[in-house]
Amino acid sequence: MGSETREAVVLEFTGVAPGLFADDHHVRRCVWCRATHAYQHYHDNEWEFPVSDDGRLFEKICLEGFQAGLSWLTILNKREAFRQAFAGFDMDRVAKFGEADVKRLILDAGIVRHRGKIRSAINNAHRALELRQEFGTLAAYFWRFEPAPHARPPQITGEVLSGMTILPESTALSKDLRQRGWTFVGPTTLYAFMQAMGLVNDHLQGCAARRSATQARSLFTPPSGLQAG
Repeated sequence: MGSETREAVVLEFTGVAPGLFADDHHVRRCVWCRATHAYQHYHDNEWEFPVSDDGRLFEKICLEGFQAGLSWLTILNKREAFRQAFAGFDMDRVAKFGEADVKRLILDAGIVRHRGKIRSAINNAHRALELRQEFGTLAAYFWRFEPAPHARPPQITGEVLSGMTILPESTALSKDLRQRGWTFVGPTTLYAFMQAMGLVNDHLQGCAARRSATQARSLFTPPSGLQAG
């Protein structure tokens, strides 16, 4: 039985395609956000919506680093504490963090107290300032790695998405950032970053948020900045 046939059978008996769930109001969403209302709000209003704000981009790439080995829900529940601990993820301020800040953060029960990840966020703030100097904005740099439309699957189904843990573009971005001295930026981490910041739209077909994210992308102009070299 092919994937389309299997999905049709599930849809016929449940009314919901694989990878989706329906809430009490029959709104269909990607199943990964089912756990809490806060998770669903994040799914409906942030995930896959295009972002050009440097502060949000820097925050997300830091939080993706802290997520390594954990769930995004864990990080989302701690996001406000992270923002307080890391000066609102102002990269200029984080780049000035020293050993006293590392010790302070290690004692902060509101965040993930992992010394290597804390040092990574501080290091990456320095590297982010270098990117901003070279490209004008972080957004101008990151959006260079947006996958071309023809490179994306024609249908984003649960089965298709389960087979994609990295992209050629997330691998290329990971390689480039590592060469620039960034840490905790593996291809899987950066694919999750690209999803969250709207460089791809991986809401499943039939998800209520997919249309909103698609519309937001149609109105979005990818940022440009200074040319390298």
